[in-house]
Amino acid sequence: MTVSTYPLSRSTTSAAVAASRRRIRRLLVFFIIGLVISGLTAFPLVWEVGLLHQYLGEGSSLGGWWPALSAWITRVYHGLAETDARHPFILYGTDWLAFAHLTIAIAFWGPLKDPVRNVWVIEFGMISCLMILPLALVCGPVRGIPFYWQLIDCSFGVVGIIPLWLARREVKRLEALEIPY
Repeated sequence: MTVSTYPLSRSTTSAAVAASRRRIRRLLVFFIIGLVISGLTAFPLVWEVGLLHQYLGEGSSLGGWWPALSAWITRVYHGLAETDARHPFILYGTDWLAFAHLTIAIAFWGPLKDPVRNVWVIEFGMISCLMILPLALVCGPVRGIPFYWQLIDCSFGVVGIIPLWLARREVKRLEALEIPY
């Protein structure tokens, strides 16, 4: 980033700081909403996968053009339904998954309030997004997850890092602008 050699007036700096803070806020709110939605959808997992099975599982129109995905959705649904019927306590793990998403979303309140001081939270989020890739690609085969589904899992990290990277870049600009007079 190139820093101007011209001293900025207070009003120019104030406007630039306000615009930068708005951009950071928008990016972080987008990311937080994604975390909250991901977290909330982990609670009714059996019901949600039941809907997927009903509309995209074996025997659906999807089965005609992507039978492997259709069969996978059916297999996941039966696995979840059977687990819920026989061993519902195991699904308590997905409740904790949901809780983790919601808790991590709360952590991003810090950068919303003071992005420069709390840039480490944004960087933590970026590292977490990157860590999704090896987790999915290492644990996926161990757990029998089809490769295309591992790529879908990886996409959460790839998509998630974009607003965080943009927010971090904007925080660094903001940090340069907030030089005390």
